[in-house]
Amino acid sequence: MVLAKLIFKYSTMNSGKTMDLIRTIYNYEENGYKIILLKPFVDSKAGNYIETRAGLKRKVDYLIKNNESIFNILKGNLKNVKCIFIDETQFLNESQIDELFLITKALDIPVICYGLRNNFKMEFFSGSKRLLEIADTLEEFKTLCHCGRVARYVGRKVNGKYALEGDTIVIDGEKDIEYKPLCGYHYLKEVRHIDFDKIKEELK
Repeated sequence: MVLAKLIFKYSTMNSGKTMDLIRTIYNYEENGYKIILLKPFVDSKAGNYIETRAGLKRKVDYLIKNNESIFNILKGNLKNVKCIFIDETQFLNESQIDELFLITKALDIPVICYGLRNNFKMEFFSGSKRLLEIADTLEEFKTLCHCGRVARYVGRKVNGKYALEGDTIVIDGEKDIEYKPLCGYHYLKEVRHIDFDKIKEELK
C-alpha cells in the first residue's frame, strides 16, 4: 500500500516557491479538489495571506501559532481534503513537523511544505531541519547569486550592510532589513569577510 507523502520544497529567497505553491493549489482546485492552506502566525508579511513578489495573493485557511498543535487546528476540518499546503514551514517546530508526517500516514493526505533551508547565519531553521530528516520527498528550487552561480545561502542586510547578529526570525522588509540569495563563495566573502587569498597561502 502506497501512502501519501510529506514533501519539502525548499530553497533560499527569490526562487519562486510561493508562485509554485499558488500554481499548484490552482491546479488542485481547477480539478475540483478541496485543499487546506496554512502558514505560521509569526510570518507577519501579508497578514493572513501568502503573496508572491509579483503580487499574486492567496488567503490562508489557518495560521499556526508557536507551539500550537496542528492536530487541534485541523481536527474536524479534513473531510474530503485532498492535499494540505504550508508556506514558510521553516518557522514550525519539530513536533509540528512530526504531526504533519503522521497526518500523511494515518489519513493518507499528502502534505506539501514550502520554506527556507538555512537562516542568515548558515544554520538550519528548526522546521527545515526536521523536514530534511523525515520528509518522504525533498525538492530544491534553484535561484541565482549575483555572480550567476546557484545560491543556497542567504545574507541579511541591515540598513544596507550584511549582519551576522540579531534575532533568527525577522521578516523581510521589517526594520530596514532585506535578504539576498548568495552562493557559498560570496556568502563567505561578503557576509563573513573571508580572505580567500590568505587561505590559499596557508594551504600551499
